[in-house]
Amino acid sequence: MELENRVAVVTGAGSGIGRATALAFAQAGTRVVVADIDAAAASETVGLVHDVGGHASSVRTDVTEPRSLEALFAAAEAEHGGVDIVHNNAGLVSGEPLWPEITPETLLRVLNVNLGGVVVGTRLAIPVLRRRGGGAIVNTASMAALFPLTADPIYSATKAGVTMFTRACAPLAEEHIRVNAVLPGLVDTPLLPKSGDGDRWAEWAYAAEQVMGLLSPDDVAREVLDLVRDDTAVAQERVVGSLPLAPGDEP
Repeated sequence: MELENRVAVVTGAGSGIGRATALAFAQAGTRVVVADIDAAAASETVGLVHDVGGHASSVRTDVTEPRSLEALFAAAEAEHGGVDIVHNNAGLVSGEPLWPEITPETLLRVLNVNLGGVVVGTRLAIPVLRRRGGGAIVNTASMAALFPLTADPIYSATKAGVTMFTRACAPLAEEHIRVNAVLPGLVDTPLLPKSGDGDRWAEWAYAAEQVMGLLSPDDVAREVLDLVRDDTAVAQERVVGSLPLAPGDEP
């Protein structure tokens, strides 16, 4: 898919991977609808898009609320005439207290944002993309889908769910709707301090950095755009970064 003059909806675009992807789309000539539960952060992203000569608007969106997602797509269609690309990116980490002391309320919030937001976001995007004759959806998963994160098992579970959901959406390609996923390693975003007490990273994050290094959000954004551009990409799981070595593997 050529990106110029297309319309992209990006959730969780107030910071991190979502913001980097919104900027990358804008620089490629795509009009961007910036969705985030933090309206001020979303507006800041819109300003950054305008600074690089792009076009963007923002819609405050809670991906755990179907009506909020419906309003997002309705606003995108009303302003831009349709939607061609959806990046289901909004996500959370659990933070402290870690498993198993984590509260049930936090478990459900992470589940509803990380997996529910992707599933419902995709469901509501499908009729919108059909009206354009097809389109591309990219879901943000994680390497934690491949390697159990024992300190935050709900995060691993949700991201594994995102990857399996992405695979199961392969038949949508018959309608020219391609669904793919990116699986980043550790990314330098505002989520990292939230993995701990809000100011410092969790111990597992420090350990992961030693093994995997630290990605930039721009590294992930490049892969998102590549999956959108590649018309042969269907139900792909694009790993971003270096996979941890398995025991016994040579460095």
